[in-house]
Amino acid sequence: MKRKAGNAPQIEELLYQALETEIGGLNVYETAVSCAVNEDLKKEWLEYLEETRTHRRVLLTVFEQLGLDPERQPPGREVVRHIGESLVKAMKMAVAAGDPDAAQLVAAECVVLAETKDHANWTLIGVIADQQGGVEAKVLKQAYDAVVTDEEHHLYHTKGWSRELWIEALGFPAVLPPPEEVKQVESAIGASRAEQARDKMLGH
Repeated sequence: MKRKAGNAPQIEELLYQALETEIGGLNVYETAVSCAVNEDLKKEWLEYLEETRTHRRVLLTVFEQLGLDPERQPPGREVVRHIGESLVKAMKMAVAAGDPDAAQLVAAECVVLAETKDHANWTLIGVIADQQGGVEAKVLKQAYDAVVTDEEHHLYHTKGWSRELWIEALGFPAVLPPPEEVKQVESAIGASRAEQARDKMLGH
């Protein structure tokens, strides 16, 4: 099958958004860690913070290999930065309100929002690596393979934490750490199965 060349400016746009998402993700995780009350969650987010540092380095290597200027500020990158800063601001607002458990919940939701964009970026980088030919595809495939498992963990595990912390806050029995964490979920299908298994984990 002959590969079709992708839209080069839009591929660059995605890469700039992906880099900014990782940079913003560092601030999101640093703030989220300071909001974490649950020690298991704090430990998890500290690991994700380190992995996000690695992902930023991976992308900076991609920029170097593809001859892109990591300092350039296309409009989409500015939008991504604004969203990241807004998530940090939301967490700080929650902390200022004085209820640590509520602030932890807000932090979990903010991480889910940040990781939804991050996960989408890497999924699309995987598509480019698969569809595109030449050096670009090779460079992006290497980066994608280095990062994708971490990204699955970040999104699906934090979604599980967010759900279970909410259930606990609502006054119902929660599974903490969440099933996604216990079962080391690495895909959407795995996340769905883990969620379905929570009743068994509660002993129902």
